[in-house]
Amino acid sequence: MFEFKITAQDHLTGARAGELYTPHGIIYTPVFMPVGTLATVKAMSPRELDEINSQIILGNTYHLFLRPGEDVINEAGGIHKFMSWNKPVLTDSGGFQVFSLAKLLKITDENVICRSHIDGAELVMSPEWSMKMQGVLKSDIAMAFDQCCEFPATHEKAEEALKRTTLWARRSLDFFNDNNNSDEQALFGIIQGSIYEDLRKRSVEEITAMNFKGYGIGGLSVGESHEAMYKILDLLNNLMTRDKPRYLMGVGYPLNLIEGIARGVDMFDCVLPTRNGRTGTLFTSTGRINIKSKIYEHDFSCIDPECDCYLCKNFTRAYLRHLYHCGEILAARLCSWHNLRFNIKIAEEARKNIIAGTFKNYLEDFKNKFHDHGQN
Repeated sequence: MFEFKITAQDHLTGARAGELYTPHGIIYTPVFMPVGTLATVKAMSPRELDEINSQIILGNTYHLFLRPGEDVINEAGGIHKFMSWNKPVLTDSGGFQVFSLAKLLKITDENVICRSHIDGAELVMSPEWSMKMQGVLKSDIAMAFDQCCEFPATHEKAEEALKRTTLWARRSLDFFNDNNNSDEQALFGIIQGSIYEDLRKRSVEEITAMNFKGYGIGGLSVGESHEAMYKILDLLNNLMTRDKPRYLMGVGYPLNLIEGIARGVDMFDCVLPTRNGRTGTLFTSTGRINIKSKIYEHDFSCIDPECDCYLCKNFTRAYLRHLYHCGEILAARLCSWHNLRFNIKIAEEARKNIIAGTFKNYLEDFKNKFHDHGQN
């Protein structure tokens, strides 16, 4: 059921266009994936996600384990049926939440003991736990359990996380092969190593030797500079196997997205479009704007004339600013709708230009127009 084909490559950069075949449809890459942590993309209905051409969305194992819980998801028949979404779903392993959210009590090679961010209940998380829960979720793509270290991290700390990620990758794969339905679900391994080139090389060697269906690139967009991220992506583009999909985890700032595509990345996800949308920050073809600013009070132009989303086709900046200042829910919904479509369209246009042989021009045009003010 799973196959990845590269259909075109740009000869001036590392960009590539591909097709990833899954039980719930073909994913045309490069692709940006909206994040639906709790089996919902915030402020968006499944029908609206379909309208903006979302090919695949994410769910999160840790969060869904806590709410609604394993029994409810199992009774529903998996995440697709539970949330009424008939396209592919990728689930994160829960490992990142150990790093970012849960109160960590103890981490060993055997497991992670932490406390729920909701009620403080003690949780025991392990590769086997993650694979079992992702099997219940019945996602199209599951992720191996890994350890993401903080930034900055010493070489020693990053190496410790790498060793544990490799150990947990093997245990994830063994449990997955013995218990999960490999005809219905693919398992991706995760490359770690922070910003240390020697550790990234080692992680690539160890993880790709296990022959996962695809590979996540973890431990980036956690506080390092854009330049440090691109340096690691340049390295990985030359090291990683070219016949498997590459997934840059947690990255969705438009400049990072386009630069990642130029370095051979196929898949991206991030909460940034909806998080920014809820606070009135929008991505446009010329950079970011904060629609709550007074300068838009009498601005009856559209948000972005180059965008084809519902917001840009129907409403003005003045109206959207009015909605925010009145506390209307529609403001957050429209901005989330726009930001998601903006990122999805970046990937779509990149794909078109890769196939046409004009990606390098598209890359330079995008970078010249999109004003980066140094924020992630």
